[in-house]
Amino acid sequence: MKFKRALLYVGVATFAVIGGFLLQGRLASDHLKPLVKNEPQISDGAQMILNASLLDLQGQSQSIAQWRGKVLIVNFWATWCEPCRREIPDFIELQDQFRDQGLLFIGIALDQKNQVMTYSKEMGINYPVLLGGIEAMTLAEAAGNRQSVVPFTVIMNRDGKISSTHLGRVSRDKLESVFKLLL
Repeated sequence: MKFKRALLYVGVATFAVIGGFLLQGRLASDHLKPLVKNEPQISDGAQMILNASLLDLQGQSQSIAQWRGKVLIVNFWATWCEPCRREIPDFIELQDQFRDQGLLFIGIALDQKNQVMTYSKEMGINYPVLLGGIEAMTLAEAAGNRQSVVPFTVIMNRDGKISSTHLGRVSRDKLESVFKLLL
């Protein structure tokens, strides 16, 4: 009887360890995904993003299509999101460094205007910040954010096509390695 119970425990533990490794591998692979060209949903997602008009921090409607022709890094974020807050300083530096080469970050905030305004001023965000509210998640989902979480970053080439997406905090090195090829 003790042998059967011990065997059962070993089996359950083995199953749990294998399951954990499989889940970890799947989650890790979701963080950095170059996209397959001509995938219909991704094309639709790019078009939805470009067609979107959202309010900026001054209350003016801004069409994302006005920035077509630049390499766009569209970042869905929120002030309450710690990984979002950690990647924004890198975005600010990269915007300064590569602005003249045609790079433009666009922040689409999912929370309230007052919080976004305060945080943007504190951080000195130097790129357009648009107010999408929770409704903006439909844009992120159309671009491949199947988990509906932030941060979520979409990199678009000068032709308005999505080159890659990044779920979760993206490192500066990974981000640069992707967008530098598009400049």
